[in-house]
Amino acid sequence: MKSRIVLYALIFVSLICLYLFVSNGKMAAVKDERILKLETQVEQLKDSVQNTQLKVLEMQYFSLENNDDALAYYDHLDLNDPSRYIADKLLETNESKGDNPLVPYEGMEGDFKINKIKILNHKWILTDFSDGKFWGELLIQYNLKDDLGVDFTLRDHLLYTRSE
Repeated sequence: MKSRIVLYALIFVSLICLYLFVSNGKMAAVKDERILKLETQVEQLKDSVQNTQLKVLEMQYFSLENNDDALAYYDHLDLNDPSRYIADKLLETNESKGDNPLVPYEGMEGDFKINKIKILNHKWILTDFSDGKFWGELLIQYNLKDDLGVDFTLRDHLLYTRSE
């Protein structure tokens, strides 16, 4: 009787070992597959980050901050960030009551105000304006004087039509 119990125990333990061996092999295969999938995903994300960095560099090409030749025009002025200074001066034109004086349109849903500013170089600014519902863009020429005054001259403009 004792020998049968030992035999049954031995068979039971061997079945458990066989089950653990097979399930461990399957688990290893699943983990290997998951590792390969994650490695592929990491490579795709690295490529995506690299493409994004290239796009950012391309977008910064027309920018005063990255144009040493244009920045050289302001070396004699004591400005840490000429782009920020010029943008602040342009945004000050929004403080007047009513539409911004540089926007050649009358606001339909409110007052037209300048929202976004892109300083291209030492002479040109591209801006976006809106009244909350209608929007457009301006091309502005500017002149930063030695007394740190800034003159803005509208060169071109457009107002987008609303399609509903």
